[in-house]
Amino acid sequence: MHLDTFLISALLLLIATSVAVALFKHLGLGSVLGLLVAGIVVGPYSPGPYVTEHVEDVRHFTELGVVLLLFLIGLEMRPRRLWAMRREVFGLGSLQILLTGLAIALYMHLYESSWSLSLLIGLTFALSSTAFVIQILQERGEIASRHGLTAFSILLMQDLAIVPLLAAVPIFSDTGRLSAEVPIWQQVVIVVGMISVVVGIGRYILPFVLNQLAQQGNREGFLLVVMLAVFLAAWAMDQAGLSMALGAFVMGMLLSGSSYRLQIQAFIEPYKGLLMSLFFVAVGMSIDFSAIYQQAMMFVQHILVIVAIKLSVLFLLALSFGFSRQVAVRVSFFLAQGGEFGFVLFGSAMALQVIDEGTFVMAVGVISVSMLITPLLVRASDWLARHAGSAESEVEHLHYPADPGEEGHKRVIVGGYGRVGHTVAVLLQTSGVPIVVFDIRPDRVAQGKRDGLPVYYGDISDPDLLDAANVGNASLVVLTIDSGPVALRAVSHVRNAYPHVPVISRARDLEACGHLLNAGASHAFPEALESSLRLGAIALQMIDVPKDNVDLLLQGVRQDNYTLVVSEEERVRKKKIVKK
Repeated sequence: MHLDTFLISALLLLIATSVAVALFKHLGLGSVLGLLVAGIVVGPYSPGPYVTEHVEDVRHFTELGVVLLLFLIGLEMRPRRLWAMRREVFGLGSLQILLTGLAIALYMHLYESSWSLSLLIGLTFALSSTAFVIQILQERGEIASRHGLTAFSILLMQDLAIVPLLAAVPIFSDTGRLSAEVPIWQQVVIVVGMISVVVGIGRYILPFVLNQLAQQGNREGFLLVVMLAVFLAAWAMDQAGLSMALGAFVMGMLLSGSSYRLQIQAFIEPYKGLLMSLFFVAVGMSIDFSAIYQQAMMFVQHILVIVAIKLSVLFLLALSFGFSRQVAVRVSFFLAQGGEFGFVLFGSAMALQVIDEGTFVMAVGVISVSMLITPLLVRASDWLARHAGSAESEVEHLHYPADPGEEGHKRVIVGGYGRVGHTVAVLLQTSGVPIVVFDIRPDRVAQGKRDGLPVYYGDISDPDLLDAANVGNASLVVLTIDSGPVALRAVSHVRNAYPHVPVISRARDLEACGHLLNAGASHAFPEALESSLRLGAIALQMIDVPKDNVDLLLQGVRQDNYTLVVSEEERVRKKKIVKK
């Protein structure tokens, strides 16, 4: 039964996705599978009501989410980070993709006449689910373990491999712009020309425009210009006959070293999340279980063979790279499933008529079920690792330069790089404490870079920025910003989202201090009173009052919440704040 009313269709879609995602997240199976199931429920192949028959049109629109996703991956692909992890990323990761893809291609060639198509399918099945694996590792507290970091390195290489794979899909298509009828030199000129245009925009024009908009405080214009640059790069690559996602990835790489990177990520993340969620729903709507049922034995065979190939290749490669048997077992079982990018690749391949609908339905089903059984594979790896030999430490770390959004021991987030923020940042860095500083004024960000400090453009009261900066793994948040409302919003967001992270803040006076404490700040220091106390302390010492007596006096004043030195009017205001 097709629902003609747009509002009813939207309500049905929201109800199905909300229930499915909540249920699958509760079961520890991840939101991707929940979205797929929701798509199956509201799709045209389900027995109940469905939202639309034009699934292909929906999938084409939601591919914009893939464009934004590749853009965000490009933002994370800094050369310094990749080079520090080069052995695991480029060595183990590259061999895993190539050898696993080749082995699966040999198997798929039994059913596909084209070697090139078999290889494309094999390389696609060689990918694993980044979101799925990282979620499980974090829930188990094993992200910093030897097998956790090794799995992360392989997933990082797989994320990089998505770009050439997506770029290769149109080449296999008869409907793509690049074909055998176009001379090779002309193809090269078009591709190089479009890449040059994208690089020119991303390297020279975009940073200048973003800097001007940031100086004006134009958040809406900032976001719109970033979106325009991403989709312009995607369009340029599409005109060259390559993948739109390739252009977005290149644009992200060009901005990966920018001071605006984390704020850009914070702006783009919600749109990417929404569009990618709709993309997975659209993929679920495309699954025809009646077609799979007609080839049930073949479907089960594909799952068993592909999972077995991935387990075997990964296990042997890990051993050849010097890892223990326990680590090799865990890594291979963690990465044995298909990945969400398989949906993207197979969806693009079907849209360009590289594969038929039957192959697409079978491939998506194999990926979905392999992800579904991943928790069972992880439990199996626990049992096998315990019986794989003598116990060995798996908490060795792969050391690489930390980025603002990553975990760091005693890492402190500082909001504001004015006079106070500069002092706090210098003291922390001089003491060897890793810091990340945010400010919304481009001139202060530029000054911080000249001072050799990690200062980034960003609004510390933006919850998406806090998430992009991985505040949940910080040891402390220090707010030195001069704006009371911004400080209050920042304290509230940190306290609500990351209640375990302490917050200390600067305040103008005792009244502002009370508001910050009520909002959840661990400590708030009224700078006017602190300056007065410091002056008073120096005055007492200069008239020969013993330093110990002065220190005890100041300690008592602070412990008594400055009651001794505030006026009666301020005491009344303070009591009103506390009552509220």
